[in-house]
Amino acid sequence: MTTAIEDRQNPLPSYIDKKRFAWLFSVVGPAISMVGTVAVSVFGVSSWILFFPFVFYYFFVPFLDFLFGEDISNPPESAIEALEADAYYRWITYATIPILWIAVIFNCIFLCTFSLTTLEWIATVMSTGSVLGFGLNVSHELGHKLQTVPRKIALFNTALGAYGHFSIEHNRGHHRHVSTPEDPASSKMGENIYQFACREMPGAALRAWRLEADRLQRQNKSVWHFENEILQALCLTTLVYGTLIGLYGFDMVLVLIPVAIWGAFQLTSANYVEHYGIQRLKTANGNYENCQPHHSWNSNHLISNLVLFQLQRHSDHHAHPGRSYQSLRDFPELPRLPSGYFGMFFLAYLPPLWYRVMDPLLIKTLQGDVSRINFLPSAKNRLIKKFGLAAPN
Repeated sequence: MTTAIEDRQNPLPSYIDKKRFAWLFSVVGPAISMVGTVAVSVFGVSSWILFFPFVFYYFFVPFLDFLFGEDISNPPESAIEALEADAYYRWITYATIPILWIAVIFNCIFLCTFSLTTLEWIATVMSTGSVLGFGLNVSHELGHKLQTVPRKIALFNTALGAYGHFSIEHNRGHHRHVSTPEDPASSKMGENIYQFACREMPGAALRAWRLEADRLQRQNKSVWHFENEILQALCLTTLVYGTLIGLYGFDMVLVLIPVAIWGAFQLTSANYVEHYGIQRLKTANGNYENCQPHHSWNSNHLISNLVLFQLQRHSDHHAHPGRSYQSLRDFPELPRLPSGYFGMFFLAYLPPLWYRVMDPLLIKTLQGDVSRINFLPSAKNRLIKKFGLAAPN
């Protein structure tokens, strides 16, 4: 691991981010979802092209990850301050937001106004919902900033997917309790993604409401005060969804609900793969140890990181939550995923395959230390026996 002291002792020439313009792939990613809908509605292309975004996200990107492999290059510590101060990187995230909104609204209107087969409809809903996943990723990046403007943009951007509680829950809840049994957004060994979704989605929403209620109570304000950020986002969701429903009728309801659910499920999928089975230890005073890079799964796969604002360098993100995507670093001996997130999502949606790949990798990564494994309680004894682990004292 390169330290700031080593950087000063071995001065480097001015750092050049070789991926500086490649980060624009993160802007292009959401626009892919409109390839099919625009081709059909504007150019009259055969409806088979509606499957293109789905295939691109869940098959082509993982293939490119396999083809191009991992990028383990790091910016030196001495370059971090300049990278953080470079407005170019922030404006890329801002540029993504109008594309997100245009893509989702255009596709939802398309779904209401074109006659599609069941498979075409499902593929278009999933590709549109995936854009909401991209949107939550942008909100995740901006929501960690100290300045009011990016945090408010992050909050209102979550309204597009009716997920306005995300920034509150993630910043004030998940980052505090990550990789502990108390965190609804940290998955447990032996818990499949569908079980996790049923626990994480309502758990995160309830935790966000409690956190916001507590914040307002400390200011002697009602939870229904206009400063409640969850309600602020909900007002924007109501305006956007209400307008679309007013224009296109009940059919729009049947579109918005599955699109929003699939968008939220993309966030759930990310949470599932990011912390699967990893647990922080409790110290002698009963508190959990500080979150370190080895408490999250990491992925350096080049293409998916370029498409996701380097979300997959999740280990450094939890160690340094305020650090922007262009500054995130890789470290040796981190828990490493075998693929980027798009490939891991597909794996997670097939639980037997997920367990076959990830459970042995988890055991190997944690060196069989049961105290560092976050087990699903009902599966704990079975898994200890299956992998021949030493039972805890």
